[in-house]
Amino acid sequence: MKLRTIVWREIFERKNQLATSFLAIFLGITAIVAIRNVTFYSQKAVARELDALGANILILPKSATLQDYYSADMQEDNFPEEYVDRLTLSDIQGLDNLSPRLSAPVEVAGRSFTLTGILPKNEFMAKAAWQGAGIFARPENCGTVVKAPLSPEAAKGSLARKRVIETLQPDEVLIGNDVAGATNLGEGDTLALLGQRFAVTAGLPPTGTVDDSRIFGHLHTVQKLTGKGAVVNAIEVVGCCNAISTGLVQKINKLLPEAKVVTVTQVVDTQIRTNRMMANLSLIFIAIIALIGGATIANYMYANVFERRREIGTLMALGAGSGAVLKMFLLKALLLGMVGGVSGYVTGTVLAVFLGPRLAHVPVLPMPVLLLWALGLSVAISLLASFFPARRAARLDPSTALQES
Repeated sequence: MKLRTIVWREIFERKNQLATSFLAIFLGITAIVAIRNVTFYSQKAVARELDALGANILILPKSATLQDYYSADMQEDNFPEEYVDRLTLSDIQGLDNLSPRLSAPVEVAGRSFTLTGILPKNEFMAKAAWQGAGIFARPENCGTVVKAPLSPEAAKGSLARKRVIETLQPDEVLIGNDVAGATNLGEGDTLALLGQRFAVTAGLPPTGTVDDSRIFGHLHTVQKLTGKGAVVNAIEVVGCCNAISTGLVQKINKLLPEAKVVTVTQVVDTQIRTNRMMANLSLIFIAIIALIGGATIANYMYANVFERRREIGTLMALGAGSGAVLKMFLLKALLLGMVGGVSGYVTGTVLAVFLGPRLAHVPVLPMPVLLLWALGLSVAISLLASFFPARRAARLDPSTALQES
């Protein structure tokens, strides 16, 4: 009789014990797959929400003070635009939507506003040294990806949040919501600033921040009009929160020791704590399934060896070696782990897709990669839990086993 035939018959010899062991693996893998699936898409959702808040890192001159994060660039201190080159040419991972800017006070219609120079996306792409820097594509697992080209409406909203816009000519400006309301200007109108006339290409949607009182122009035009040369007084960065937690700020500080790097601590900490909590929750369930599932399978195997030691002794007396007996029990554990892993993955995925939108309020899709993960975990637990009982069975003395009643 072949080994696989013996194993197949052996599996169904003790059905109640088999069902208990299978249930332990099945429920554990189901819970882990469901949690990991919902966790992954919840992290994506949190990243998208926080990404919508805009830049979470500011690079400022060393002497700059920070009374208000979102108006930190409204001061006289500046540093060379060459710092942008250093960032884009570095190997630092986790930078996204890099935006140098220079701000200066201007007066329009008897009111004071802020003229802010920014670089449009096409300026980055046109500069050979910056090509392929990846500053407009979020790193993996860091939220949304900004794809080119953006529609005009999407570009307006993106600029209001992250200073990302496809094109901006030297004689064009975009105006914030408060500026548009105070001046009655809109798309197609002209505006005089610092002795030069500009065409208003768009009015930006309201943001509820100081950006509503800004006028955005081309960085190099603002540099020329203010007579300050190739300098900026801030660089905005949307940094990957995972990268921030693993030393992104320290890497920027090391690259730019003459600058000050600050973050929106609350925003970054929120995502880091949420992601860590979800990851820890899945680890807790992994520990639970390893303990409960492993103990149940080990108990099943030990009981099986004890109850069937006469049969094992008879098998060995007929010529089966210790290796064959060991393989028989481990093959049984392997089959148990594979069936438990596959069924647990399927059930866990279904639960995640069904319950994710209702419990976590995020859409959840199946993750095929979790199948390999579930199989590996369930098989590893089954084999490890079965090894010592199987080794005990392989070391039985046939004569002693046959003498027992």
